Amino acid sequence: MPTRRKFIAQTTLGAAALATGAAGCQPSGKPAASGPLTSFFERITGSDAAIPGQLLGPNQAAGHRFRDGMAFPQPTKTSTTDVLIVGGGVAGLSARRWLHKQGVRDVLLLELEEQVGGNAAHGRNTSTAYPWGAHYLPIADPTDHELIDFLTESRLITGFDRDLPIYDDYALCHDPEERLFLHGRWQEGLVPSEGIAEADKAQIARFFALIDTLKKAIGTDGNPAFAIPLDRSSADPAYRQLDAISFATYLDQQGFTSTYLRWYLAYCCKDDYGSLPEQTSAWAGLHYFAARRGQAANANSSAVLTWPEGNGFLADQLRQQGASPIQSQALVYALQRTQAGFEALVYDTRQHTTARVLARQVILAIPQFVAVRLLAQLDPDRAKLASAIHYAPWLVANLTVTDLAQAKGMPLCWDNVLYGADSVGYIVANHQHLTDDPQRVLTCYRPLCHAEPAVARRLAYETAREVWLSQLLDELETAHPGLRAQVQQADVWVWGHGMVSPTPGYIWGATRTQLRQPITGGIVMAHSDLSGVSIFEEAFHQGILAASHVLTQLA
Repeated sequence: MPTRRKFIAQTTLGAAALATGAAGCQPSGKPAASGPLTSFFERITGSDAAIPGQLLGPNQAAGHRFRDGMAFPQPTKTSTTDVLIVGGGVAGLSARRWLHKQGVRDVLLLELEEQVGGNAAHGRNTSTAYPWGAHYLPIADPTDHELIDFLTESRLITGFDRDLPIYDDYALCHDPEERLFLHGRWQEGLVPSEGIAEADKAQIARFFALIDTLKKAIGTDGNPAFAIPLDRSSADPAYRQLDAISFATYLDQQGFTSTYLRWYLAYCCKDDYGSLPEQTSAWAGLHYFAARRGQAANANSSAVLTWPEGNGFLADQLRQQGASPIQSQALVYALQRTQAGFEALVYDTRQHTTARVLARQVILAIPQFVAVRLLAQLDPDRAKLASAIHYAPWLVANLTVTDLAQAKGMPLCWDNVLYGADSVGYIVANHQHLTDDPQRVLTCYRPLCHAEPAVARRLAYETAREVWLSQLLDELETAHPGLRAQVQQADVWVWGHGMVSPTPGYIWGATRTQLRQPITGGIVMAHSDLSGVSIFEEAFHQGILAASHVLTQLA
């Protein structure tokens, strides 16, 4: 849980962030959502501060102990394993599952947090489970055989009809799915369509015509121009060169100037990458739209799978499909070579003891900003390479509400987005429930893209829950008047390094290629930051790639 400073220091920093930074995450010309500082301070010392809740997040205390080089106890016991997996996010769980499927059972997975899953973390109250991060999975491309097999083993695919998967109806997002608050009313869908000029509509149509062309585009090497996992995309320079410029630059070059279209594309970049088009590779910006080719016998191509706990459901399926031990609340703080492989020193954050683990092979399923510290002696050049990676900080809030006043238009949906807002909207965590719950949990997402990631990260950690809550409620009350009085609980989670952002030049540049190389002797990496795109499919395949490499080494 993030360490709190004195309340006045927190609120001052938070107010400064709101006053100076919020507009930086807005489309050009859009005003910041927050009101005058005077009313802001009055509010956080009143009703908002009184709303019950917690400020949560990953285990900073243990992470900072490792980062700052503080002393750990001497090891008191030693164990051995063929394969040590460090990190229990989707990539680590996927690697463990794949090794299990190939008959390798002498595997130990170590996870710092109490719960495996990484940014698929989730919580629960008396009404429902709810996500703290990733919360859906688009239906799979039928050619992604590994993912199709996993979804089948997870009983999310229940059969096939003419080679197309039949998905579990309970997992497919129920109607109504999504809406946008624009011009004082809710419209169906997230692309602005009501109350906009014909010229805007024409540009929006032209953009999606371009996307249709790119979805079908095949490079000179015979591969799709854009694919998932992204390393199956074409190496054709005509497409890869787009990684060198920003998405904003590309849109300018193509004459896409509509304010409404540019807002929507900024929303998409914020939603998937935690960054604005100015900070996002043009290749990645187009990949968001052009890489998905999901098909199903019982759903349209844009359908998604979702659960109250979000992708925590998928993480749990990965966990269940492997039998090797998992130790949570375990911090690996040292790694060195031995004659037979590697020695890891592991601090148990519950028992405050240290153990030694000897392994033949090691999979580091952790982000690079952590890996560089663990590999300071084994791979000293990695730190310079990893410094090129941008990690987007995120704020997630779960609001338990008893009522939700509705503006005109489309009724409450699973995904609800406010035009021009700093956030990327909220989902209703219990949308998939088959009963009408007396309470709803709104999971609100906001990428902190108003400043350089390091600056935004510091402000995120040093800002009080009440500050974030006041800003979120200000934003939501534009569409839900009187919402404050209906909030029964408001918990806030800060992700300091929420996801990798695909900045120009990273996906197809030399840095990513070098970072992905195994370390001589038996260490291989597995994490979505080695893809440049933080989606479930990329982490899933990174785990399989790492496990496949380990299998060749063990053989």
